[in-house]
Amino acid sequence: MTNTLHRYGLAQSFRDDYIIFAIPSRGINDEGCIPKLKEFLRICIKHDPANIGNGNRGSLAPEKNLGPAAHWERKDSYEWEEVIEGVEKPGTVSAVFTSEESAAACFRDIVAADLGLSVNISTSVENAKQVGKSCGINRHSVEYALALNDPHDHLPNSQILALSTMCGHGMVSFNMARKMMDMVREGRRTPEQAVATLTRFCPCGIYNPERARRLLEEARKEQK
Repeated sequence: MTNTLHRYGLAQSFRDDYIIFAIPSRGINDEGCIPKLKEFLRICIKHDPANIGNGNRGSLAPEKNLGPAAHWERKDSYEWEEVIEGVEKPGTVSAVFTSEESAAACFRDIVAADLGLSVNISTSVENAKQVGKSCGINRHSVEYALALNDPHDHLPNSQILALSTMCGHGMVSFNMARKMMDMVREGRRTPEQAVATLTRFCPCGIYNPERARRLLEEARKEQK
């Protein structure tokens, strides 16, 4: 089970959303796994990921002197090597890709590296099938998240859900996603600024900034 299964949207909405994980198993292959986890991430960054993450520390290095308005001024570029060096204990590491081609190319290199870790891919079922097929791998299992059940209509609309649920631990709140979408629609923030803010709140680096940017652009066009 992976928290990325909570991502909301129709299958077509995941055309630019592929997450690849490496996970050691406690008591089985976690001893001495740190170099392997780092190697996994180094393989991933060769294929231009939109985000990478260390489940124990996140995707951005801590910064000092942050105030309430700091999110609008912080850099929106990523130092992937800082993330890799931050892997200090067994845990989940991941990378997010925005195309089938880049995800498949990365997957082929991971298979060739034979790191001895459990690796899975999270996207639509058909997308995962195609990536595996291009690498000569047959899918052996599938995990689904059940549909949302909201009989009293308490949940926000589908656009807000799609933005918020890309952080499967719920650290990108509905209200934050709604605020960023409203600011983009009103011209108070660019999609890039809004995305940079949303991405920082996802602690394990599985938030997809490219998909978020597309969703915000689509919402802004609909407003017009």
